[in-house]
Amino acid sequence: MDGTPPAVEHDNYRDAYIRKILYEAKSIAMVGASPNWNRPSFFAMKYLQRKGYRVIPVNPRAHGESILGEPVFKSLADIQEKVDIVDVFRKSEECPAYAEEAVRIGAKVLWLQLGVWNDEAARIAEDAGLKVVMNRCPKIEFARLSGELGWNGINSGVISSKKRKI
Repeated sequence: MDGTPPAVEHDNYRDAYIRKILYEAKSIAMVGASPNWNRPSFFAMKYLQRKGYRVIPVNPRAHGESILGEPVFKSLADIQEKVDIVDVFRKSEECPAYAEEAVRIGAKVLWLQLGVWNDEAARIAEDAGLKVVMNRCPKIEFARLSGELGWNGINSGVISSKKRKI
């Protein structure tokens, strides 16, 4: 063994890896945060704020508005404070650009939301020393690791990114 830490298995994260990320982080830039109360990003942002994180919304279409009391930024580059986690609620194919931005702003973690996976983005981030999590939600992981998962509407059908059929 040459002293190099083992590569992260992105399809099988250890709880200790996720727990350390969530424990050490203080601020989260949420790319794709929505002002719409029934979107998953809004629900995740509200939960993470209540758990003590500073969540900074990033959404060019909502720039100039506020979400849950936080001003919305047009891009990661516009944020003038330290960001620990860049949490991406965007399409997988858009993620390499966000990985590059996360590196430029000095983030520590690139986190791609549920259903979002991009190996190139992971490589860009990891090559620059960032930790990477893909296809996971920090809200769900926090709730799971703290034992409160069942209280938060998981699989309730109330919060969904899909239109409900009546």
